[in-house]
Amino acid sequence: METYKTIPFEDVMSALPAKRRAAIEAKGRALLETIYRRATLAEMRKSRRISQAKLANVLGVKQMQVSRLERREDPRLSTLRRSVEALGGQLTLIATFPDQEPMVLVAGSAAKSRVMRKT
Repeated sequence: METYKTIPFEDVMSALPAKRRAAIEAKGRALLETIYRRATLAEMRKSRRISQAKLANVLGVKQMQVSRLERREDPRLSTLRRSVEALGGQLTLIATFPDQEPMVLVAGSAAKSRVMRKT
């Protein structure tokens, strides 16, 4: 069995040419901007070029209910999940802490299947 020596990330980065390092750092900043980008449900819907009426049809509700949902300050998580899925996406929650890396929060059946796979 082969063993591999772990090389610290900083050593790898410092060994790269300055131009390559700058490109990697720029890509990292762009990824972080994507992670920290904020949008309301209405902005998400508009960016997907989907009308409230079409979203309402997919969700099986009236257009007025979509309008109310988009104005609601504290919608239910299950409602957000269904809405994002109706827009063609998948809802992902990221918990951030000042003293550690962000973590993706899983709930419901995803959490159960994750636990079951680990055993």
